[in-house]
Amino acid sequence: MCIIFFKFDPRPASKNAYRLILAANRDELYSRPSKAAEFWGNDNEILSGLDLEEGKVGGSWLGISRRGRLAALTNYMDARVNPDKQGRGFLVPNFLTESMDSCSYLRKVSSESHLYNGFNLLTADFRARDATVCYYGNKGSTEPINLKPAGIYGLSNSLLDTPWKKMLRGKQDFTQTVNKNLPTDSLVHELLHLLSNEELNMPDPVQALQGEGYSGSMLQALSAICVRFPGYGTRTNTVILIDAVGNVTFTERNMVGCDVSQWSTNSFSFKLLD
Repeated sequence: MCIIFFKFDPRPASKNAYRLILAANRDELYSRPSKAAEFWGNDNEILSGLDLEEGKVGGSWLGISRRGRLAALTNYMDARVNPDKQGRGFLVPNFLTESMDSCSYLRKVSSESHLYNGFNLLTADFRARDATVCYYGNKGSTEPINLKPAGIYGLSNSLLDTPWKKMLRGKQDFTQTVNKNLPTDSLVHELLHLLSNEELNMPDPVQALQGEGYSGSMLQALSAICVRFPGYGTRTNTVILIDAVGNVTFTERNMVGCDVSQWSTNSFSFKLLD
């Protein structure tokens, strides 16, 4: 399970404003092997964490390229998954390494959606004078959605902006934070704090309905923005900022080993290529 909050504004009115503010949690088994974010690919163009699980090596959940391509993935909550389906994590690097535009790529993915268990996928192109963010979930409409600019969105393990209580709470806190016009370091700090909120948001009948087949204790744990359950939970926080002139700040905080009290933070800064 994962959660993503983001604000998208392709033409911010102020040079001090951001074209994208994104805050995301990756929830996974603590024992699942993965690599922290680093640059990879041709000319070290792509920045992302990578899955190292056998049979799924090279997949990812969130990444951005120097050319301004970004992709983010969440799984769709469903207790009945088919282990023979293709790995969803490859949808992220496949987009980052292709030249197809965001919505065209999602239309291609939509035509192959039966090959995967449930997922949600965000794809984006940030160019010098414009930007596009598109969304597709294979449990919803077959047609990708071109998201409206200057919007604030939330995506967890249901369709975009499904009103789970954790989503509503997180969007409220995210909106308050991004509207403070904080300097970069303070903004990153507050967003990481938001992503670390372990408060339970129960009862949540909307989430519980979709989570039929999960234990009550698991559903309770999953009602938090920052999930904590034995052997499973939030193990990566990521904040991505893109400013009005294409400067990118990518901050990733990772759990060290399986110890929820030990974390390591890395930050990357670069400018998008024209």
